[in-house]
Amino acid sequence: MTWSTVYKREYSAPEVSIKEILRYARSGEEAKDVVTLAQECLEEAAGVLAFKVCFREFDISVSGDQCDLGFVKVKSKGLSKNLGGCKRAIVFAATVGLGIDRLIMKYGAVAPSKTVMFHAIGAERVEALCDLFCTDMENELGPITRRFSPGYGDLSLSMQSDIFRALDCTRQIGLTLNDSLLMSPSKSVTAIFGIKDSGDTEEKEDKCEICSSINCPFRRV
Repeated sequence: MTWSTVYKREYSAPEVSIKEILRYARSGEEAKDVVTLAQECLEEAAGVLAFKVCFREFDISVSGDQCDLGFVKVKSKGLSKNLGGCKRAIVFAATVGLGIDRLIMKYGAVAPSKTVMFHAIGAERVEALCDLFCTDMENELGPITRRFSPGYGDLSLSMQSDIFRALDCTRQIGLTLNDSLLMSPSKSVTAIFGIKDSGDTEEKEDKCEICSSINCPFRRV
């Protein structure tokens, strides 16, 4: 790849995890009626989801908790740890489109249980898209680190603006950012991961292990 180029990819729907959807819905158990609701909402959402990613490669350097990412310099112990030893990184943005937001608005006042489930489906779908994209990148580029997003751990959410400028997200995949640093479509992710040296086979840490939010309701460990 040429580091100065922004690339774009579109994917077919990744494999669905009902278990993850129920976790995002904060359902304590896989009760039959809840699973049925999730499946019904998945069927309704299937026709409106669009899986899009744009990304760009940068040369980076890390010293202490200072990260020079090529398009911005940031201070973050968490990101520095995640990118430690890497000289290159991929910055990307992913979205599943506005369709899921429209379904959330449609049922907001009339079916609260569906609204919660569509939020959960949107979260699971965009995370599955990110997983699929990162797997593709690892197959193409070799070992990579965990992805790390603005607002995660001690990385400032303000980095969103820098990523949007670096990737031209609006033109590439229709993703916009408001003055409060919230993205539209809402079920979207921006993140960065490092490209390891080919000889580095160190096992990745679980992304919940490197996050300082130990009371997060979505924490896996």
